[in-house]
Amino acid sequence: MPDFITLPALVRDTAQARPDRIAVIDGERQLRYAEFDALIDRIAATLQRDGLKPTDTISICALSSIEYAATFLAALRAGIAVAPLAPSSTAKDFSAMVRDSAAKILFTDDFAANAMKDAEIDAAVKRVAFDDGTSGEAFTRWLAPEGTKPAPVTIDPEWVFNIIYSSGTTGTPKGIVHSHQMRWAQYGKLDPIGYGPDAVTLLSTPLYSNTTLVCFNPTLAGGGTVVLMKKFDARGFLELAQKYRVTHAMLVPVQYRRIMALPEFGQFDLSSFQMKFCTSAPFAPELKADILKRWPGGLTEYYGMTEGGGSCTLLAHEFPNKLHTVGQPRPGHEIRMIDEDGNFLPNGEVGEIVGRSDTIMKGYLNQPQKTAEVFWTDKDGNLWVRSGDVGRFDADGFITLMDRKKDMIISGGFNIYPSDIEAVAAKHPDVLEVAVVGMPSEEWGETPVAFVAARPGRSIDPAELKTWTNGQVGKTQRLAEVVLVESLPRSAIGKVLKRELRDQRLGMKAAS
Repeated sequence: MPDFITLPALVRDTAQARPDRIAVIDGERQLRYAEFDALIDRIAATLQRDGLKPTDTISICALSSIEYAATFLAALRAGIAVAPLAPSSTAKDFSAMVRDSAAKILFTDDFAANAMKDAEIDAAVKRVAFDDGTSGEAFTRWLAPEGTKPAPVTIDPEWVFNIIYSSGTTGTPKGIVHSHQMRWAQYGKLDPIGYGPDAVTLLSTPLYSNTTLVCFNPTLAGGGTVVLMKKFDARGFLELAQKYRVTHAMLVPVQYRRIMALPEFGQFDLSSFQMKFCTSAPFAPELKADILKRWPGGLTEYYGMTEGGGSCTLLAHEFPNKLHTVGQPRPGHEIRMIDEDGNFLPNGEVGEIVGRSDTIMKGYLNQPQKTAEVFWTDKDGNLWVRSGDVGRFDADGFITLMDRKKDMIISGGFNIYPSDIEAVAAKHPDVLEVAVVGMPSEEWGETPVAFVAARPGRSIDPAELKTWTNGQVGKTQRLAEVVLVESLPRSAIGKVLKRELRDQRLGMKAAS
């Protein structure tokens, strides 16, 4: 295996070896590798024409599209970093991310323009509209003529590949910087799960998410086909999977739950699937079991951080007795548990998860203090990434997650892990989803409160559910209150926003 090859170079290799292979599918539009590579060249040349140089940055805020995918790769081909941004961002966060990334051009579409209508963007930042809409200069007019080639650029492996902004679940998003070298360590070592030239990967999560890129990158690196889904819906996903004989897909747990709940799920031909992936949020064991039972192909759960460090893999189809875990450390990844004093803990003891590998971010952009907080050096000088998660190893080397360290509830001096209570409450036949949050308590300091959404067509009596749950948990874990909600607030990739639940409830109490 070569020491280093860029992703755009691998795309070019496929364009030369298999020019007629479909690279990207976007609705009714398709581009073959030769056409896709030519479009990447045109965009890269246009970026250079506009004065962008290696190590400059562009931002992209738009729905997934052929233009989005090609522009991402074109920037990389020209040595330019990409800062993909979420259309769901607040105007304040959006402005801050564009400014923080120092983007020279902002690529958008009319859908994403709503995220920017109140944002304060420096007038020096050029805007280009992928959909030729009103959010910027029309992409088709901005683009250089067909056949235009960029000036060759030799990519330094340490140059920035992308800046992925955190979801902002704990405050202002931080720019996580990945190098070309880090990404090569991921897509250059293609997993033995079929990311080859015959792979067809359906992506229904957005391209600004690392969740998506960990499938998007290796699919194109291996010469496979990417099917882009602009906005997820369960039936639409199954229709695309059947139509294009999809072999691979990355979904977050809430998407799996919605798909498996469809009454017509069994009517779709999903026999082409080789592997399905999941990451980004807690994945219920009973949901994994249902997928294994009814959906052809394997199921792989990834656990890790966008920041890198140590990652785990659970091959659920090979270890059906370990569905309550997130698997074992990946080859070349070392994971340990540490206590509050930074001491390594033996297997079986609960502590904060730290990890190290050759896939570690360069740091948080422009935030050395935040970078220092997430990096941790042991007494031998080894660099680790602190996950903020609490977990433990079992006797077989599989990791069970307890909770986010920040979500742990300390009530009357006892540590309470919300996930333990959630697992019990979720078994109630009327409960669709539940999140347990620590709320202030004069008596106990904090006390657990459950926010619960009912299954369609069902109703929940909060007092009854509270009694039912408290009858099955430990004395210190008992719920103080059950609050009914229509649905749990989630980020775009399915993470429950517990801070919003806490703030909302505190606001309600203040108002009363």
